[in-house]
Amino acid sequence: MSLTPLTPLQPTLDQPMIDQLTPTDFADWLLRVTPITPITPITPATRPLVLDVREPWELQTASVKEDGFDLLHIPMRDVPARLAELKDAHGLTHPIAVLCHHGMRSDHIATLLAENGFTQVVNVAGGIDAWTQQVDPSVPTY
Repeated sequence: MSLTPLTPLQPTLDQPMIDQLTPTDFADWLLRVTPITPITPITPATRPLVLDVREPWELQTASVKEDGFDLLHIPMRDVPARLAELKDAHGLTHPIAVLCHHGMRSDHIATLLAENGFTQVVNVAGGIDAWTQQVDPSVPTY
């Protein structure tokens, strides 16, 4: 019996490409997406959103500190049912960085958001684990 070699998975043409944002580049991203002008002050409506899609126990173990952005926790399994809530609260053009433990769940959710019309979505590559290594060593690893 001969084995057929596996071919790498290729993204489909209709699947949106999600920007991968390293934690090191997060501060630069905040500056790019936050409208800072005398006419447009920073308010909750204009602050970028970090959407943490980890489980509640993970959030209790380790979390990023809000600094120039708003933090919202919705476990991955609940995001599809709460898309309308996200659209109503933030709109489709609001900058959203999606975060999880290592970046896999957040990439899946970032893709889901983009497929549902959200236009400024990035995935925090490496998740909170990379955040600890690159940005804030006081955030516990698990």
